[in-house]
Amino acid sequence: MGRRLILLLGGARSGKSHFAETSAREHGKRVLFVATAQATDADMEGRIADHRASRPPDWHTLEAPVDTARRIAASSFERDTLILDCITLMTSNILLSLPDSVSQQEANEAALCEVDRLLELHQRSAATWLLVSNEVGMGVVPPTRLGVHYRDMLGRANQRLAEAADEVLLLVAGIPWRLK
Repeated sequence: MGRRLILLLGGARSGKSHFAETSAREHGKRVLFVATAQATDADMEGRIADHRASRPPDWHTLEAPVDTARRIAASSFERDTLILDCITLMTSNILLSLPDSVSQQEANEAALCEVDRLLELHQRSAATWLLVSNEVGMGVVPPTRLGVHYRDMLGRANQRLAEAADEVLLLVAGIPWRLK
C-alpha cells in the first residue's frame, strides 16, 4: 500500500474495525494493531477478548489507551501497516484523565495535541495507517457537560485527522462511502 493515512469513520457497529482489519489482511505483511480500549467492566473485557481472537496471530498488538503516540513511537515492531482502533476511545481516555473543572477549550487542546503527535509520527513512518473513529456529529446534543465536551473533542479530532488523511471513508452498515 505504501505510506498512506486512511481515516475510517462511522457509527457504532458500522463495520469500521472489520474494514480496517480486512484491508490490513489484504495489503499488510507486518501489522501493528494499536488498541486504545480499557477493560473497565465485564462487557468491555468480553469485547476486547473477541477483538483479540479475531486478529491473525502474526499481528503484533500494542495496548495504548493513554499516551498513544508516545507508545507507538516507543514500539520497535517493524511494520508496514498500523491500525489504530480507536480514536474514539483514545479521546474518551484523554477526557477522563482531565480534571472535572476542565474547560471545553482545554479539553479540545488536549485531544488535538495527541492527534498532532500521531500525525507527526505518521509523517516519519513508512507504514500505511488505518485510523478508526466514530462519527458523533449526527446525533443529538448530549445532555451533560461531560458528554458535550466529549462530542466536541472527538469532532475536532476527526476534523484534524480528515484534513491530513489521504483517504476518508464513512462506513454505514458495513458499506464504505468515500468522502475524500
